[in-house]
Amino acid sequence: MGKTIRQISEELKISKQAINQRINSINGFRIKHTYKVKNHLEIDDQGVKLLADFDKQKRQERQQNQQDENDKNDNIDHILLKQIDVKDQQIANLQQALDQQQKLQIATVAENYRLKEHVQKLSGLLEPSTATQQQQANDKGDTLSNSANTSHSNKKNDKHDKDSVVDADKRPQKTHKNKTNNSWWHFW
Repeated sequence: MGKTIRQISEELKISKQAINQRINSINGFRIKHTYKVKNHLEIDDQGVKLLADFDKQKRQERQQNQQDENDKNDNIDHILLKQIDVKDQQIANLQQALDQQQKLQIATVAENYRLKEHVQKLSGLLEPSTATQQQQANDKGDTLSNSANTSHSNKKNDKHDKDSVVDADKRPQKTHKNKTNNSWWHFW
């Protein structure tokens, strides 16, 4: 013996529209659990149980869906945590490489500084001797140039003196002028 929608709604204390919604939401419910008696629709006992347990089923389905969602979120969280661990390891490796590079850079700068000091020290030792040798070479060159110029000037002067003795009364100042003009150091 079945019950009408009105009787089920009074028994479950929900509206007739809610009963109709439940009937429509369960697949194949009308075909399997309803039959027509005169002008009204009756639902068999098994259908009444389904409608009464509908909330429990929905709740269980929601709980199952929520559990599935939680499991899915847990998997995603687990995957994200693994990715974060991998990224942390990569960052640590990069940091270590950067530290090594900085240490090498500092060592290189220190070595360059030491080499520069060593080169300056060696340059300081070599410069005076090189400068002394260069000065000595310049002095020898000047001495040779001066002696050559002096001997050349002496020859000219001797010749000039002979001429000037002859023409002494005519140009005594000019010979003196020629002597000063022939000296090369006056041009510097």
